[in-house]
Amino acid sequence: MFPNLSPVVKNLLIINIIFFIGSSLVSQSYEYLAAFYPDSPYFKVWQIITYMFMHGGFTHIFFNMFSLLMFGPMIEQVLGSKRFLNFYLFTGLGALVLQYGIQAIELYQLVGTSFPVRQGIDMNALSFEQIAFIKEINYTPLVGASGAIYGILLAFAYLFPNIPLQLIFIPIPIKAKYFIGGLIVIEIYLSLSRPGDSVAHLAHVGGALFAFILLKMWGIRKGIY
Repeated sequence: MFPNLSPVVKNLLIINIIFFIGSSLVSQSYEYLAAFYPDSPYFKVWQIITYMFMHGGFTHIFFNMFSLLMFGPMIEQVLGSKRFLNFYLFTGLGALVLQYGIQAIELYQLVGTSFPVRQGIDMNALSFEQIAFIKEINYTPLVGASGAIYGILLAFAYLFPNIPLQLIFIPIPIKAKYFIGGLIVIEIYLSLSRPGDSVAHLAHVGGALFAFILLKMWGIRKGIY
């Protein structure tokens, strides 16, 4: 059905689907496999990897896997399978690093420490808003491959900037550099204008940012394809 499907993309699709089916059958899977903030009592070190394969619903996994299927094989062909896998994992980790970093800064600005629970801060001395914010960060998990997917999108726009993308909801083709660049700009805007949004826009930005860093570190030239 998909003759151009590359090996790593194929295996990533299978793993994500297995995780999605498994998480729908095991109610406590999100507690162990989603990524919680390091100050949370639910945080486990393996979550920095497993969170990439968890999703919040069918629509979430569908669009992520559709993007992986559409753009991933071309990036894997350019980078090679081993390097592509490293790229995927690195950008997924980068997404989490940026998300954690901003949350740590926000906590420090609010209560004077980035780890109020582990440092045993006196909750009775805090306001209702401060306690609610701590609970929101510590008990709201991050799930999804979106960070890695945005890394792949960035790589596609970086390597194939002038390839026209034909979208169902837009009647004219748009060059990859404009469409994907626009998506990233929108994510940056949403992360700044809607900080309480349930969508982790900063993680999307982090995935794209770390993708750019990695492509530069590997010395891959821009727009050579």
